[in-house]
Amino acid sequence: MCMRQEHHEQSECHYLYNMGLRGGVKGCAFPLGSNGNVSKLLRSNPDQLDLLRDGVRRYLQLPADQTVLILHAKVAQKSYGSEKRFFCPPPCVYLTGPGWKLKQEQMKARDLGEAGFRVCGYMGLDSMGSSHMETQKLNFEEQPDSKEFSCAKALYISDTEKRKHFRLVLKLFFSNGQEIGTFHSKLIKVISKPSQKKQSLKNTDLCISSGSKVSLFNRLRSQTVSTRYLSVEGGTFIASARQWAAFTLHLADEHCIRGEFPLREGYIRYGSVVQLICTATGITLPPLIIRKVTKQYAMLDVDEPISQLHKCAFQFQGSNRMYLCLSTEKVIQFQASPCPKEANRELLNDGSCWTIIGTETVEYTFSDRLACIQDPVSPVPLITMLELRAQLSSPGVGQCALPTLLQGGQQALQLGTSPPAETYWGSSTSWCKDPQVLSVCGP
Repeated sequence: MCMRQEHHEQSECHYLYNMGLRGGVKGCAFPLGSNGNVSKLLRSNPDQLDLLRDGVRRYLQLPADQTVLILHAKVAQKSYGSEKRFFCPPPCVYLTGPGWKLKQEQMKARDLGEAGFRVCGYMGLDSMGSSHMETQKLNFEEQPDSKEFSCAKALYISDTEKRKHFRLVLKLFFSNGQEIGTFHSKLIKVISKPSQKKQSLKNTDLCISSGSKVSLFNRLRSQTVSTRYLSVEGGTFIASARQWAAFTLHLADEHCIRGEFPLREGYIRYGSVVQLICTATGITLPPLIIRKVTKQYAMLDVDEPISQLHKCAFQFQGSNRMYLCLSTEKVIQFQASPCPKEANRELLNDGSCWTIIGTETVEYTFSDRLACIQDPVSPVPLITMLELRAQLSSPGVGQCALPTLLQGGQQALQLGTSPPAETYWGSSTSWCKDPQVLSVCGP
């Protein structure tokens, strides 16, 4: 099983993680203890080394990756009593990459039938040590861009839960029962209700920073069934009742030349000029001034930090009271009405009032071309840091420090098409010495 991490900086190199399996060698997967020495095992098994090297070359020439993409909100509002406050926006799952089609074709060739290789899934909250976990079944549908999509619209957290954070758990398998793996979201903060107090930058847990990802949705008359999400389809901004998009929210320079948008760091405040950039397509809206909404009025003189699940409006910079608005599925401009008695307010319509919430994206990419196995890919290695240390005593030889790759089981490491010279798996950090030859493509 191969896991890949790519770094696009001064150079690019492929790091492939060959995960050993319990119960003996299968394909190219080597069973190792937690402190196993990969190089010794490879030297004692030259046939396995050749097999692994050939497999890695084939993978690098034609990667057949399978990617699981999970999109979810950063915060979730707790339900109370019999009222169920479903997560909004709902957690979404996308399956991308050529490896899914290849895997399905392989299963089809084994005469498993049309129904045997469809991807199915369940999503729920982590159980915190309990075996009980309510889940929602996911039915994937293929989209025009060859992605498979599903979302969990009926997930919620009850008032009996006392924890302040939780994770989503996604279990994927083929319809013939073969398990694909278990995948986790990032931590989600539990809140009782949106904060109505003026936010302070001393407590930034609920603030939204420049460069972070957000989702925008509109809910007419507070009815869940009328919820629509700002999204992009066919290169056009739309208000979708089914799918939502994540947008990167940037602070922009208020005095920039038209067409140029230098970005700034900091927390987003009302009255700031911002840019919304779709993370999937790169399409952006014109510069917008974000306004606080109170009882359907845009407040022109508020400059406090924005908080999660706040109501806000987006005024087109330089326009005559024109605001971002939805009309059924279309995204249009709406001209607000001035308030004669209160110059600091402008009257909006329902379609111009948006709720803003921070979002997270978790991406898992794997490939099983190196080993014909049916074992699940989880637990998935999570790489949070890659540290390179040169050895002064041996010019040209470096050591690579990696965090622990697996939460259990056996491990092996492959760098490019060459195994590392030495490998050590510690409790928190895994060390390997660079191989003598490592192909690196640079500018």
